Amino acid sequence: QVHLVESGGGLVQAGDSLRLSCAASGRTASSLAMGWFRQAPGKDRNFIAAISSSGGRTFYLDSVKGRFTIFRDNAKNTVYLQMNSLKPEDTAVYSCAAVVNYSDSYYFTKTYDYTYWGQGTQVTVSS
Repeated sequence: QVHLVESGGGLVQAGDSLRLSCAASGRTASSLAMGWFRQAPGKDRNFIAAISSSGGRTFYLDSVKGRFTIFRDNAKNTVYLQMNSLKPEDTAVYSCAAVVNYSDSYYFTKTYDYTYWGQGTQVTVSS
């Protein structure tokens, strides 16, 4: 069983930056492909970014490319989402997800690809 805990959310102003963290336990991080998703009130959960098990491949939602960066430190069993130039439309609950996958060739972008989910952290961007 994999347990994921997000942290780093908060209330910021438009243009500010935040770094979210997702700490994994229960399995070595290098065996997990991971991703970040977000859900705004009244909307579906949407894919944001994904990273392969050793960080060799990443993929982003078009609207966050150039502003958000996903990266990982497997020695710390942690995946991060660096968010710059935040906009009010980035306001949502951000959740990390993981799936067992040893290959560094794959990342995953669908909610149904993932087995494990964190509880989420709120990000609010004021205008």
